[in-house]
Amino acid sequence: MPKFQVSLRYSSSKLTSLCHILSVNPFWTRILYFVFLSLLGFWGLNVLEPRTDSFKPRKFDLFFTSVSATTVSSMSTVEMEILSNPQLIIMTILMFIGGEVFTSMAGLFLSNFISEKNNVIDDGEIELGNPKPENLNPEQLAQNKGETFNNGEHLLYHSIMFLGFVILGYLLIVNILGSATVFLFISFVSSARSTLKSKGLNLFTFSIFTTISSFTNCGFIPTNENMVVFNKNSGLLLVIIALALLGNPLFPMCLRFSIWVMGKCVSKVGDYCDYLLKNTREIGFHHLFTTRRSCCVVGTALVFVVVQAVLFFAMEWNSASLKELNPFERTIGVLFQSVNTSQAGETIVNLPAMSTVILVVITIIMYFPPYTSIPFVKDEKKEQQNQEKREGKTAKELLSQLASICVFVFLICITERKNMKEDPFNFTPFNFLFEVVSAYGNVGYSLGYSCKLRLKDEANCVDKSYGFVGRWSDAGKTVLIVVMMLGRLKRYNMVWKFS
Repeated sequence: MPKFQVSLRYSSSKLTSLCHILSVNPFWTRILYFVFLSLLGFWGLNVLEPRTDSFKPRKFDLFFTSVSATTVSSMSTVEMEILSNPQLIIMTILMFIGGEVFTSMAGLFLSNFISEKNNVIDDGEIELGNPKPENLNPEQLAQNKGETFNNGEHLLYHSIMFLGFVILGYLLIVNILGSATVFLFISFVSSARSTLKSKGLNLFTFSIFTTISSFTNCGFIPTNENMVVFNKNSGLLLVIIALALLGNPLFPMCLRFSIWVMGKCVSKVGDYCDYLLKNTREIGFHHLFTTRRSCCVVGTALVFVVVQAVLFFAMEWNSASLKELNPFERTIGVLFQSVNTSQAGETIVNLPAMSTVILVVITIIMYFPPYTSIPFVKDEKKEQQNQEKREGKTAKELLSQLASICVFVFLICITERKNMKEDPFNFTPFNFLFEVVSAYGNVGYSLGYSCKLRLKDEANCVDKSYGFVGRWSDAGKTVLIVVMMLGRLKRYNMVWKFS
């Protein structure tokens, strides 16, 4: 047998094995992806110099920051203004390729590629000398490759490929338009422009960084105070609200709408669009819902926003965080805060100063997984039956999440037991719970740390503009890294079945 045929057989066999491994367990595929991305991001952050020569973040904190950006969690152990412009660019890339829209699109292309290879490769042999694919119609191409696709499978394959390109277009258009809008707003509003200038931040980098962070629901902002310094720039807050919604609760509905518009405007892809809209279960894409389910997701997100807004209006309207704003700015600020609790995790208020009731409500809302939906409308009989079958599984998943959070809080109490003894007013079980739920929900809220609450006054204690986790031991930070990773993959690990 010729050497090149042996080589092709071996390569085909290895490719088949790789495709099989990737298709068997998406949980491990994605966790390896995030680990590799975090290590690569850490290398980039560590190689580049910070903005100030007087202080350089510890390597472990840089790795924590890389994981936080990759998992779009925005849990911070360093002050953002310490990072140089190149380091902010590295974080922007990490957030973009670690965001759910990008990873779901990449997973879609990968699964379609694996499906194609599993059908194309037969017993490790590849036929050589076939006519070029572009010279063949689909039936001839399937026959020459030894595929057994029927018309339905052929339509399924190309519809999924088309769906991937629709998501790519959506991803690029929203981020490009969002970055341009943020850039123009800050350019024309003197107060926002002067804020960036006083902090020495690059306008172009800030615009892209903030847009991608908001769209991916990460919550990092290049300023130490997050969005507090822009609390009077209502226009900018509205843009970020739109980006946060487009990247999470509105994404399924916008995706369906984009497919529908493409089907109406481009006749060549009409069949693919019809197939995608009518066969969401067969497609099996996590973000492609029926119209009814998409409306329920949006309605549920709206309920969460309204509940929080009512509480903020009733209990925090005259709080110190909002008292300097006029009524219109307060209203936009409350809306911004309410949207970000279950979305991007950006803030314009001092969270530790909020009332206990609001903090408890925020903790509960952060606990709910993405695309939580309340059935506002009655489903059809078939969907009701499917829902009944899923009720038991859903209950187990929610209990599993709650159990895991309890375990992580317990582990952190062990790692931080010394701090809990010496500094009991900062290191409280509720603060640990808040931090863990925020990390598991990939939200990024933190109650921070206050030197005033220490039992023993220390001259060296200085309040820093990073999260409460920044005061933890390395063991506690390691536990939270695991929490962020599992939280980013919660739809795979909610029932703790990895195989």
